[in-house]
Amino acid sequence: MLSLFLSSFITLFVVIDPPGCAPIFASLTQGGSAAHRRAMAIRSVLIAGGILLVFGLFGRTLLDAIGISLGAFRIAGGLFLFLIALEMVFEKRTQRREERAEKINREAAEKHVPMEDISVFPMALPMIAGPGSIATVMLLAQRAHGPTELAVSFAALAVVLILSLLSLLAAGAIMRALGPKIEAAITRLLGVLLGALAAQFVIDGLKASFG
Repeated sequence: MLSLFLSSFITLFVVIDPPGCAPIFASLTQGGSAAHRRAMAIRSVLIAGGILLVFGLFGRTLLDAIGISLGAFRIAGGLFLFLIALEMVFEKRTQRREERAEKINREAAEKHVPMEDISVFPMALPMIAGPGSIATVMLLAQRAHGPTELAVSFAALAVVLILSLLSLLAAGAIMRALGPKIEAAITRLLGVLLGALAAQFVIDGLKASFG
């Protein structure tokens, strides 16, 4: 069970990327009060957690309803995660997130409106519970054999979400401590690891489909 927990935790941690969400959250909430930032951080993680839990529990029902086999979903999910890994290695994912944050801040400044609540969009969706993390949760849930393994995977998800919350709450301190170079190095390292995990998903899917 420990190996399952560690595998699930590493996969979810890399895909959700709690440290990577911190600078985006700091940028989007710049100028807001501490209480407002704290409330949005908590709301973001709770909403994202609810979305991921629903897909984890009922994802198989959805697949069955539209006639998609588990093997096909594993292959597709693995390929999707591999694309995310490539973006992380070449820093495209971070760049896209930063551009999204800059666009939201720029539009708010042009319209002269106060800082909006960004807990649902873009923090919960798609920063935390994005297509990659939704696909990952569904893959982990479908790979679980029985309620015990499913509970272990959800426990790993809960730990990652708690780390995400801590990351958002300490966004300013994390930005000052890491610095752009260290953050880029960590992102690339995690991208390589995710690429290997994505390849394993594809291998599992091929075995299930043609084994």
